[in-house]
Amino acid sequence: MHPLAPGLHWLQQLEERAQRAPLRPRVPLVWRGAAIGSAEPPVLQVLKLSQVVERGGAFEIEGELGASLAAIAEALRDHGYIRAWRNEQLAVRDASGTLLATVERGAVRLLGIATQAVHLLGFSADGDHWVQQRSYDKPDDPGLWDTLMGGMVGASESVQDTLERETWEEAGLKLSQLESLVPGGEVVTRRPSANVPHGYVDEKLVFYRCVLPEGVEPSNMDGEVAQFRRMSPAEVRERLERLEFTIDASLMLVQP
Repeated sequence: MHPLAPGLHWLQQLEERAQRAPLRPRVPLVWRGAAIGSAEPPVLQVLKLSQVVERGGAFEIEGELGASLAAIAEALRDHGYIRAWRNEQLAVRDASGTLLATVERGAVRLLGIATQAVHLLGFSADGDHWVQQRSYDKPDDPGLWDTLMGGMVGASESVQDTLERETWEEAGLKLSQLESLVPGGEVVTRRPSANVPHGYVDEKLVFYRCVLPEGVEPSNMDGEVAQFRRMSPAEVRERLERLEFTIDASLMLVQP
């Protein structure tokens, strides 16, 4: 068991929080035989779009996928389902990872489309953890503790691109300032969205580990961080036990 994990029961509870079935029935979202997401039937039925056809227990998307998803996203916004229109495009892939199209970020949870995020776990040379407290204005997990950096991979970005961009935007750090930057692993979470009614999270979290040399400290650039703090492993463990870290951060912090 990882030394940060408060115990086996806590680990079991974390797994249950990270892997949860939908609150209400969802049916597959399909394009040309490829499953690309899922949705609650009443949400798409009320839109009455020609691009969406109910057939064989699924919603089949007709036409060119990118254009049809754009029409669906706009209709979801017009009906009040999308509260925050991000003007950011995320990738839509099939089960093999082939890029099929892109879609407005604000629609992905409603449509159950799989997403990818990148995180950075920061350490001091003597083993303390560099973590951030999320802004209280954030729609997701406001005020909770999180990894040093985390961000969604955009449709036109690679994982490395996002790592570099988000490390600067969230922590004010260049990758060249970091030591011992190495891949840490991947975890997947599937659970109902906490802030998008009728939404479902299906996300792969790719994370890296690094050391911040003495004299190098994070400084937020984009207004999405309330504060950074250097915490001892004991403090991190206590805050994990009190559920003061996000589910995503908790999953990554206790990986071997």
